[in-house]
Amino acid sequence: MVEWRISDGPVSYETAVTEMEARAAAIAAGEAEELIWLLEHPPLYTAGTSAKPQDLTDPDRFPVYETKRGGQYTYHGPGQRVVYVMLDVGQRGRDVRCFVQDLERWVIATLAEFNLTGHIRDGRVGVWVERPDKPRTATGKLAEDKIAAIGIRLRKWVSFHGISINVEPDLSHFTGIVPCGITEYGVTSLVDLGLPVTMDDLDVALRRCFDDVFGPEAAPRPACV
Repeated sequence: MVEWRISDGPVSYETAVTEMEARAAAIAAGEAEELIWLLEHPPLYTAGTSAKPQDLTDPDRFPVYETKRGGQYTYHGPGQRVVYVMLDVGQRGRDVRCFVQDLERWVIATLAEFNLTGHIRDGRVGVWVERPDKPRTATGKLAEDKIAAIGIRLRKWVSFHGISINVEPDLSHFTGIVPCGITEYGVTSLVDLGLPVTMDDLDVALRRCFDDVFGPEAAPRPACV
């Protein structure tokens, strides 16, 4: 059984980390169920284990939290659905790469519920959408923007941290960092793409698609690469 929790008001980053660590420890000890926690944070930046100081371009804009999840700098704030994923990877294949790819497949399946095609790109963490409405790149390819970030940590084979999906955040807040260290591409949201999607709509889609990827009746996963 996986517990689902939705927090209505903004949750401080310190509170979230404390609760995630405690729950992950309880799951590892066999004392608690797995948990998917859906929430929003007040505006803040987080620095993952690969963050570069020069990518924090406006350090005084919002609070900055160092975190031991994978990845570089990310932004969290109102209008962005943060999905903290506390799952027992030890019981789900014991393969970190496959687990991350399952998270990507979950996000892509969720976006497809709104007729939006998400893409995974080599060398660019997260989920991306093509932007035919923007000028093509110098090499003639379609422009792309990031719509979801992924960064996890494992302790005793239990995951925490997770995913963030942009529903309707203030996209100007991303300008205080180089998101995930990538300068050539932008950031977008469901509403920015013209989709009238609410946070509740996204939550329903996330839950509906979860079992297709992680549930007991999930289809066989593609070979991990």
